[in-house]
Amino acid sequence: MIKIICGPKGSGKTKRIIDQANSSVASAKGHLVFITDTKRYMYDVNRAIRFIDVTDYSIAGEDALCGFIKGVIAGNYDNESVYVDGVARIAGKDLKDMAQLFYMLEQVSAKRDLAVWITCSCSEEELPEFAKKYL
Repeated sequence: MIKIICGPKGSGKTKRIIDQANSSVASAKGHLVFITDTKRYMYDVNRAIRFIDVTDYSIAGEDALCGFIKGVIAGNYDNESVYVDGVARIAGKDLKDMAQLFYMLEQVSAKRDLAVWITCSCSEEELPEFAKKYL
């Protein structure tokens, strides 16, 4: 399952994804992973959730982000949810050009019974067609 949290910049997307991650800790049976491009929210995310700041790993582009997420997922077979805050910002691409990433995440989430939550800085109307099914 992929779920998109979207809205314009400053609309509270990061708070919503952090709240979603933190609320899932109590019922989680597997690992939870939170991926972002800043350490700013490190102390807002429950410590039971693996927090990863991708700036420590020099992620450059959609392919690198795809590989990074697959590597994180491959690290544990009992991953339950992955939260990615600011996917387009991390990949350095426009959301409309990221169909490949969403396709890959859909395949991986189906195979591994994994929930993937993603924030996107745009309104629902601005979402590309391939991403609207994840609202």
